[in-house]
Amino acid sequence: MSTGTALVRAPSSRLAEGIVTHIARTPVDVDLARRQHDAYRAALADAGWSTVDVPPADDCPDSVFVEDTLVVCGDLAIVTRPGAPERRGEIPGARAAAESLLLDVVEIEAPGTLDGGDVLQVGDRVYVGVGGRTNQAGFDQLATHLAGRGRTATPVALHGVLHLKSAVTALPDGTLVALPNLVDIQALPQLLPVEEEGGAHVVLLGEERVLIAASAPRTADLIHRLGFAPVVVDISEYEKLEGCVTCLSVLVPPIS
Repeated sequence: MSTGTALVRAPSSRLAEGIVTHIARTPVDVDLARRQHDAYRAALADAGWSTVDVPPADDCPDSVFVEDTLVVCGDLAIVTRPGAPERRGEIPGARAAAESLLLDVVEIEAPGTLDGGDVLQVGDRVYVGVGGRTNQAGFDQLATHLAGRGRTATPVALHGVLHLKSAVTALPDGTLVALPNLVDIQALPQLLPVEEEGGAHVVLLGEERVLIAASAPRTADLIHRLGFAPVVVDISEYEKLEGCVTCLSVLVPPIS
């Protein structure tokens, strides 16, 4: 039985031109990035997720980072309005993918901006990074949509980081792993600090499995010692573009 559906999007041939904001630009090996994306998809499939391709957007260098275009909460898909205007060409394909899954689809509207990488769902609480790609109007619209699904949204100020989930994500028991100097910790419950940047980014695959980047071996060991099962993938070429394991998919669990 499938764990759910994982939306993914093939890397653009222009991937190396992707936006970098807080790090220096370094060369990206697009062929290696494609192989890494194949391995990422295989890891999702091995964990029971059925991968579905979002229509490609080859003219959009950052389109592989599909997480930024959709926020899924139960049977609701919120189509975002990316904070970087050059990424808005990614939206039509993301909307079409959500509609193909028969989700209820709503949209963030101007002047709101919202990147899915700023949205961390932990049970009924949703933490939203504000001040980077996501603005207050985008947060307000998201909070209204989520309230209709019984979720409470909390804004979190960011400090020199692209997205909230670039700095903090949650383990299966709700523990937040984080780089605490990059976010307003007053808005968050107690954090488990990690030293490796890639250690702050995890994806929950179900049955205690936790997807984590190969760049964070010490954090993967910590996750193992906490009783979870790390699933390690190499995403080095995406990390050169401020990407992480969360960015490359949108997980849609079965709707009960």
